[in-house]
Amino acid sequence: MKKILFMAALLLTFCACNNSDSKTVPPKKGSSGKTLELMVVANKDVYVGETKEFIDSMFGSPQPCLIVPESKFDIVNIPKTSFENTEMFHNYRNVLLLDINPDNPNKVYMHIDEYAAPQVVVDFATKDRASLRELLKKYESKILDEFYKAEHRRIYKAFKGIEGYDLNKAIRDQFGFGLMFSNEFTIAKKDKNFAWVRKEAKDFGIGVWIQVIPYKSQKDFEEECILDRLDTMLKRYVPATAEESYAGIERRRTDKGEYLAPIMSRMVTFDSSSYSVETRGSWRTFGDFMGGPFVSYSVLSPDKKNIISLTGYVYCPRNKPWTKRDLLMQVEGICWSLSFDDGK
Repeated sequence: MKKILFMAALLLTFCACNNSDSKTVPPKKGSSGKTLELMVVANKDVYVGETKEFIDSMFGSPQPCLIVPESKFDIVNIPKTSFENTEMFHNYRNVLLLDINPDNPNKVYMHIDEYAAPQVVVDFATKDRASLRELLKKYESKILDEFYKAEHRRIYKAFKGIEGYDLNKAIRDQFGFGLMFSNEFTIAKKDKNFAWVRKEAKDFGIGVWIQVIPYKSQKDFEEECILDRLDTMLKRYVPATAEESYAGIERRRTDKGEYLAPIMSRMVTFDSSSYSVETRGSWRTFGDFMGGPFVSYSVLSPDKKNIISLTGYVYCPRNKPWTKRDLLMQVEGICWSLSFDDGK
């Protein structure tokens, strides 16, 4: 086990633990849990009152940029003794361990693939509730990112088991980079610097729009420029069903100047890329009735000559038995499988 210690204010510490030598460690069993399900391991006297409200507001609050609210995670709670004495619970993918004791060191330990893979276990050992809330708030974004990474790895692993070899080879041959699609996906349309890869099911449609654009300046990563590019791409390549209708980004504003459907952007980190931006919002067909959420990644290529635009979308008119959140996570995981290696 290798532990990396990050010293924080007031001697609060964040630790990351990982297996350092994969050649000597046997492969871990697969993790369990539904998509975006979080297990909170805490006794009832800990996960209660303001502490429970605080945790629920962090992990159970609405996911950004979904018009119909859906929580970031579905939270389940079990006591510490159940987790410690039941091996089945050790295999959960996303685990939050909470322990309050005056003798605790006020530290957070993050264990990657401790019992199963992919898995993230975040272990809080604090002296009191105030310290727990302080640490939760301090490392909120880091913890969320790690939980989402575990979800991305789960999707990659699942799709790898039913990989669409011909499709993935075609993408690599065309663009020079790799993405992990399952054999349920097909190419709907492609051009020299564009490909539309999708999966059409009975109750929903999901897919990824892939585009390569020459990089000109830092302005190419500004939100308005990204939205303009997406609008141009959709209008050109994605037809709607009604006559004279077309697809585009929902950018209408209220009288106060706010977006009718929320849009947000943030910097993210992709391997082999020095600069990447994530943009979330909603797409729609103008003059027609279709629409849904999207997540788009603008990734600077390793040679800094091009921007790789990967936009995952969801069309799901009826939520049940599906949720837009879970379907969006599938295409998000595909985007995060981006690889610039030679595919060997």
